[in-house]
Amino acid sequence: MTEMQRYLAEEVAEDLADGIITRREAMKRLGLMGISGAAAGALLASFSAPAAAPAGGRPAHARGGRGRSTEWAPVPTKEITFAGPAGTLMAAWAPAERARGGVLVIHENRGLNAHIRQVAGRFAATGWSALALDLLSRRGGTAAFATEAEVTAALNELAATPVVFDADMKAAVTELANRVERRAELGAIGFCFGGGMIWRLLAAGEPRLDAAAPFYGPFPSAGSLKGSRAAVLGVYGGLDSRINGTRPDAEAALEAAHLEHELLTFTEADHAFFNDTGARFNAPAAAEAWRRVIGWFDRAGEGRG
Repeated sequence: MTEMQRYLAEEVAEDLADGIITRREAMKRLGLMGISGAAAGALLASFSAPAAAPAGGRPAHARGGRGRSTEWAPVPTKEITFAGPAGTLMAAWAPAERARGGVLVIHENRGLNAHIRQVAGRFAATGWSALALDLLSRRGGTAAFATEAEVTAALNELAATPVVFDADMKAAVTELANRVERRAELGAIGFCFGGGMIWRLLAAGEPRLDAAAPFYGPFPSAGSLKGSRAAVLGVYGGLDSRINGTRPDAEAALEAAHLEHELLTFTEADHAFFNDTGARFNAPAAAEAWRRVIGWFDRAGEGRG
């Protein structure tokens, strides 16, 4: 089992522990992911006791931004396809009217859904054209699956060789760069599973990103960011002890690579707090995190000293 496969399995166990899904549903999802009944039961049992919330203060003041509105109506997205390293890649594209740059958006373990399309549209409304990649393109796309359980199982299958995600994301950066003006600033953002993907993209030596914002994503073991030049805004929920356990490794890697960075912890927020369609949505934290991200990306667009 790879790190990303373990992460996806733990997401199921955490959903059960938080009362989001039933035990029957959790066992079904783990079964679809190829985890035996005994192993699934042991995993679920390990998440049965609630974890203690880590200590932490309010997020530090974010630099950048000029008071621009971050709450304009989202720009409608359109479905696009483009060439990838192993066939056609699928994405949702939201073009800004006067683009400041482009942003790659990576989805959660639920695939490219309406929520992620709306995030892309919100970026476009603030002046950042956005491309939301479907990491299930190699399996026909998210829409090819009937349930979230099937989506997660398909991602889990691909995660057996996680470098395929790296290759597809790099192809998406190329497509994004081709769709915005030459020399435009490029950024990337991802949530949960997608946050982990953004860390992977940075660790894979992608040099074209000027800024990145991984939201509560696991940092890869022994990951090095020395091939990146992106300014990184890492976003965490204070109640998300599982992902917060990888934060020290992320911080050490950022410092070793001498990358500009800021790691924010929203003390009273949990994993997936930004998703307004989910059970852990925290409206104040989500609004403030969005303001910080737009400020961070805007600063990239203005040029970092």
